[in-house]
Amino acid sequence: MSIQKEDIEKAQQRIQPYIHHTPVMTNQSINEMTGIQFYFKCENFQKIGAFKIRGGMNAALSLSADQLQNGIATHSSGNHAQALAYAAKTLGIKAYIVMPKSSPQVKVDAVRGYGATVIICEANQAARETALNKVVAETGAEFIHPYDDYRVITGQATCVKEFLEDVPDLDVVITPVGGGGLLSGTCLGASYFKPSLKVYGGEPEGAADAILSIRSGKVEKAPFIDTIADGLMTTLSEQTLGIIKELVTDILLVSEEEIIAALRLVYERMKIIVEPSCVVPFAAAMRNASLFKGKKVGIILSGGNVDLTKFGTWFPANSETK
Repeated sequence: MSIQKEDIEKAQQRIQPYIHHTPVMTNQSINEMTGIQFYFKCENFQKIGAFKIRGGMNAALSLSADQLQNGIATHSSGNHAQALAYAAKTLGIKAYIVMPKSSPQVKVDAVRGYGATVIICEANQAARETALNKVVAETGAEFIHPYDDYRVITGQATCVKEFLEDVPDLDVVITPVGGGGLLSGTCLGASYFKPSLKVYGGEPEGAADAILSIRSGKVEKAPFIDTIADGLMTTLSEQTLGIIKELVTDILLVSEEEIIAALRLVYERMKIIVEPSCVVPFAAAMRNASLFKGKKVGIILSGGNVDLTKFGTWFPANSETK
């Protein structure tokens, strides 16, 4: 199966009653500081606080009544979990969500708040999959993968379509990359709705699997995982890699210091709450400013579900003067 232009158009119509058309923001001081014209697509203001509702809602709404009767299930560290929990509540069905114990508490609480059953597991892929398989076997729930699912990828592709409707003359768009659902959807959407648009992925050095996967042509694991961008710790899938390696312009890496600096800049200059994963593309654009000077650069701010207890760790007292 491949995703066609009309699939994205139909997904946009399907999910429209259930999601927000998120605003695009600009910031003059950031533009002057960098020499880049930034346009920020604020999915942090989306339902459930992240773009993931697009894919989750599209996947849930694509299921038949028979498939929905036993509920839906997934494994996720947070935003996809919330998306499916919200979709299940909206459709009046059950949701079973496997979450690693490293998940931010704010996300676990939100998933439970939507009425989903949460199953906590160890913080690794094998534990997630074992727990998920057990849940599906016991409940008969329909599994909706966080990103290795064409229905999810198609839903995520609606974000760049909406972005281009509001800012048609974008030169570049940059998204974060974890499992690759948003980046692969953005690559597809750009190829259909503005083929000249260059698409980049931003990735932490502390979870650098996508850049290796693009180079080798097969799904690779990061050499090490150590990043505050908790939403970007997963590897690509065969499906997301297949789309990304064909259509992406490049993957750009950023350090932890650059992520924190970008986070501080968005908080202080734009006065909006975003999560660390969300600013990775912005950090990537600033690190590679010479590449984007004078261009209209779209940044998809992927989510704003922040664990406020981490602020002291990210921005220790007097950190500016140290």
